[in-house]
Amino acid sequence: MLKFSDVVTCVASIVVIFALVFAPLDLVFVSALGLELGYGVSLIVSLFLSALISGYIFAGKIWEVRREAITKIAVLGAALMYLFNLIVPASIAHWGLWVDEQYQGQYGATLSTTEWKHWEMMYQDITGFMAVGMTLVLGVIGLYIGSMLRKPKKS
Repeated sequence: MLKFSDVVTCVASIVVIFALVFAPLDLVFVSALGLELGYGVSLIVSLFLSALISGYIFAGKIWEVRREAITKIAVLGAALMYLFNLIVPASIAHWGLWVDEQYQGQYGATLSTTEWKHWEMMYQDITGFMAVGMTLVLGVIGLYIGSMLRKPKKS
């Protein structure tokens, strides 16, 4: 039976593996594809690989109750990704400038301070939605494939 502590340990493993894989892949993909595309590709590949490796490591626990286990792990991972998404804009100095530039490049209008705040909050909501969606999809696929690579031995 998959305990909550197993789910937390698996999600923590995904985060640690993600951190170890993301930086090297950033260097590879950014140098090959440029900053914008390279960063996005390395993010997607890192999420998938970290879930795949964790699925392989925790295959024994996942096999006991596969759907439930993968769902719990993916949902907790997505919740953690959403929290990360809420924190990141505060730690990146150019986040607000970049978001404002996206609006001005698309619409060219000048907004009031309140409207800018709402635009930036909406942009963060959209970014969070994409991060959670991507984490759920890649997490489920990676965990499933990873657990399939290491089938439990028959007793």
